[in-house]
Amino acid sequence: MAVYFSIILVAITVITGIVWFADKFYLAPQRRLKVIEAQTTAKEKSGIELPAETITALMEPAPLVDTSVQIFPVIAFVLVLRSFLYEPFQIPSGSMMPTLLDGDFILVNKYNYGLRDPVARKKFFEVASPERGDVVVFKYPQDPRVDYIKRVIGLPGDRIIYRNKSLYIKQACKESDAQCPDFVQIVNTFTNKYEGPDAQDGMNQFEAVMFNKTHNILNDQNTLPRTRHYFQQPGTAQDEFLVPAGHYFVMGDNRDNSLDGRFWGFVPEENLVGQAVAIWMSFDFDRTEDSMLPHWIPTNVRFERIGAIN
Repeated sequence: MAVYFSIILVAITVITGIVWFADKFYLAPQRRLKVIEAQTTAKEKSGIELPAETITALMEPAPLVDTSVQIFPVIAFVLVLRSFLYEPFQIPSGSMMPTLLDGDFILVNKYNYGLRDPVARKKFFEVASPERGDVVVFKYPQDPRVDYIKRVIGLPGDRIIYRNKSLYIKQACKESDAQCPDFVQIVNTFTNKYEGPDAQDGMNQFEAVMFNKTHNILNDQNTLPRTRHYFQQPGTAQDEFLVPAGHYFVMGDNRDNSLDGRFWGFVPEENLVGQAVAIWMSFDFDRTEDSMLPHWIPTNVRFERIGAIN
């Protein structure tokens, strides 16, 4: 849906832009010439000036031209903002709890990972690359029409192990390294039993420290690891993942309720949309079945959730 919207937005911008330029540099000057000719004719025939309403009528552009001229600057601004700077998204599921909740509306920074054209999505300007711990929006590799949001766990060349609900990361070996890094276990410190929105019995919240970044995750003590359903990569163990060049390994913060890289593999760099940086609004849609109001009408505004995303 987002792809179609981008195409439609670009098409409208191009069409209204052509009309805007045509009006500014050809149609409007032609209308002014007609006014001058009409004034000259009126003076020669009757020696009087053209009435103001006649001049206004002659200068008035056609309705379609007038509409295009009025909306082009707005449409162009929206296109630039949405394509190259920030784009709003809505969180539709609980796979990133407790960091993001169903009903959160977020802003995604599209500049951080480089500029892409809004239709073909080809990068034409390099800026930076994702880091471990970034929350990213990307095109789902198995269906690029769908946008996913997860946390970056592994960078190209990293080796990841997720075993017994514990995460281990072996960073890619660089040429400058005197000795290649070994596996590092990401420390999870229990903080509390999760009792927030969409809580389920057995959900525990932990503080995870992944190198220089800290974030919260959920583990469900009533759910066993689904290791046999993990993505199988030749030459690795069942619960081990070697991130290919030009790809990233991602996971949801709601570890036992997230369809992520453990089950379908890696995110190609070209599928990245941007970095989720802030929650700008959050609604609760907890409505009973016997309610007469539509389900899409919010029942509460969660102002306390507005702010930066960690």
